[in-house]
Amino acid sequence: MKKVVVFGGSGFLGSHIADSLTDLGYIVTIFDVTESQYLKDSQKMIVSDVMDREAVKAAVSGNDIVYHCASIADIAENRLNPVESAQKNIIGSLHILDACKEFKVKRFVFASTIYVYSDHGSFYRSSKQACELFIDNYQKEYNLDFTILRYGSLYGTRANEFNFIKNAITSALVNGKIERQGDGQEIRDYINVIDAATCSVDILADEYRNKYIMVTGPQTMRVSELLEMINEMLRNQISIEYFGEPKEGHYKITPYTFKPEVALKIIPKEYHDLGQGILECIYNNYEELIKNGSHISIKL
Repeated sequence: MKKVVVFGGSGFLGSHIADSLTDLGYIVTIFDVTESQYLKDSQKMIVSDVMDREAVKAAVSGNDIVYHCASIADIAENRLNPVESAQKNIIGSLHILDACKEFKVKRFVFASTIYVYSDHGSFYRSSKQACELFIDNYQKEYNLDFTILRYGSLYGTRANEFNFIKNAITSALVNGKIERQGDGQEIRDYINVIDAATCSVDILADEYRNKYIMVTGPQTMRVSELLEMINEMLRNQISIEYFGEPKEGHYKITPYTFKPEVALKIIPKEYHDLGQGILECIYNNYEELIKNGSHISIKL
């Protein structure tokens, strides 16, 4: 069976991709700066940093496929730390690409973003665009095959601290209200992270070799509608407040203002219903808050 290393495999998306690969019988190694709390018995863990070039080379050696999900993904953090953003997101990616070239990896799979279509997204978008160009260069210069995955708005279990839906649910449970910068008319294509992970493994088929793929899902909704859905699930016990202009760096209706390489769009044959997925998030957040001793201001 093929061997795979998932860089950033302790995180939100990366951990689910690692699980999907393991479930299909791949031999999986996770490489991340922190040990995965979701590590399966059959998975190997390497705790290190993509900035450590020798550690990256040792991790890639002997693997057939490499997934790269490691980056500074929070747009706000990228805006505040452009140099660190470039180092982690671009130079770190080059360390992995160079190791893949050296050890003749059969496929390099890169977690990009739909922000590459946009003039929004600040340094996060810029770093992803740069990486996509380097990946294309490595294919042309060294015949390193790739698949680039441009993800839309992910939600679901194991979400990170800057995930919008997780933060909204947590605020609702703890404070009894959700505050949203902007008017709530922003449109997003939401996809459950488990469905996104499934698609991220399906693209290992030969037809997706050297392709750009959009992973956004079929469920499009305005932010205001999503927040009202959460409120209804919580029996209308919360208030929703909008203020100011939309967050700087985020698109409102469409990211499409920049033209990178054209991408296909992949949609899972079966996918989690958004409403049921949000309800699962509510109960997962609730249990997590209770476990941490947080005060809950509303009843489920």
